[in-house]
Amino acid sequence: MLKKIISRRAAMLGVAIAAAFAVVAPNASFAREVTHAMGTTEVPDVPERVVILTNEGTEALLSMGVKPIGAVNSANGDPWFDHIADQMEGVEPLGGESAVNLEMIAALEPDLILGNKMRQEEIYPQLSAIAPTVMTERLRGDWKVNMRLYAEALGMEDKAQEVFDAYDAHVDELAEKLGDKTDEEISMIRFLAAQIRIYQLDTFSGVILKDIGFKRPPNQNVEEFAIRTGKESIPDMDGDRIFYFTYDTGNGEGNAAEEEALADPLWQSLSAVKEGRVHKVDDAIWNTSGGVISANLMLDDIARIYEVE
Repeated sequence: MLKKIISRRAAMLGVAIAAAFAVVAPNASFAREVTHAMGTTEVPDVPERVVILTNEGTEALLSMGVKPIGAVNSANGDPWFDHIADQMEGVEPLGGESAVNLEMIAALEPDLILGNKMRQEEIYPQLSAIAPTVMTERLRGDWKVNMRLYAEALGMEDKAQEVFDAYDAHVDELAEKLGDKTDEEISMIRFLAAQIRIYQLDTFSGVILKDIGFKRPPNQNVEEFAIRTGKESIPDMDGDRIFYFTYDTGNGEGNAAEEEALADPLWQSLSAVKEGRVHKVDDAIWNTSGGVISANLMLDDIARIYEVE
């Protein structure tokens, strides 16, 4: 019952928002149709006031030289991740990916909204009442797929290809420097307050490791997202080398979970731990941000860790 009440209130809010704001410029030219996760939408020929509702989408836009007028807050950012903060001056923060502020979006009078079905499917009607809205299907390992759709909606496919070409060149250069080091099986672990995740191929960092040519332990070398588990599965987290990152909401619980796991005798017994091949990396760059800017920063991290800069 509560969910129905919330949905009804959201629908009423969307109607009110649409009535209260003239959100589409009267001279906007709707010259293109874009097919996306929620249907087909006519979009402006040259969008000028773009709102982006995912962290990976924010990086996609910035990489193509597009500064949004509004964007969802970076997870654990204040309001932006440190690595993009200098590019986000003047951008209106709009709340979290799963808790966007519809009234603030409407007040910005966007001519295009870019979002994600996994995060904003329930408010798609309200977003569409504000401005043409294009939604990608998933997150996880789909950051390249999503960027191509954002680029299509913006009419910037050529620019996106330039960004991808530069990324590919970065990958190729790193892979060449690494040589047979890519034969190592890389284990990817994430610590959270209530669980540990063993990350598999269908993840942001999993895609990048695969691009470079790294091997993965058998339980991670599958086209899935992650194994959600606890300390009892620490023996399943081993690899030739372990990269791990920790998500903490600011209350210290995530960091405490990491410390507890790393002190566990099971963790200390892992071969990668014994051989000193364990590396803590930035959760924002290796996972949470999930965009092409972070992808290139992750490549730089790997070059530094393997000392092939």
